[in-house]
Amino acid sequence: MAAFKAFWNSPVGPKTTHFWGPVANWGFVVAGLVDMKKPPEMISGNMTAAMCVYSGLFMRFAWMVQPRNYLLLACHASNESVQLYQLSRWAKGQGYLGEKKEAASSQ
Repeated sequence: MAAFKAFWNSPVGPKTTHFWGPVANWGFVVAGLVDMKKPPEMISGNMTAAMCVYSGLFMRFAWMVQPRNYLLLACHASNESVQLYQLSRWAKGQGYLGEKKEAASSQ
């Protein structure tokens, strides 16, 4: 019971935004994982790039804020990984990450 009370009243416990912010942000990671089943044509390159920048900025914030928010850092590191994968799927679907057909046929 003492451990629960210590967690409950800690600076990063469930009474603070240090806890509920990361919990809510895990929704971005879940949404990105669900979107992996969708075709690359459905991916918005602009939104995915914005999510990559957003997660990168908040990873730095989570590391610099006192006390350090490891839950937020883990959340945004996971989201960064998922969004970079989605961005690579979008880029391949758009033809940015592949050998050009014209260049391949001329050689």
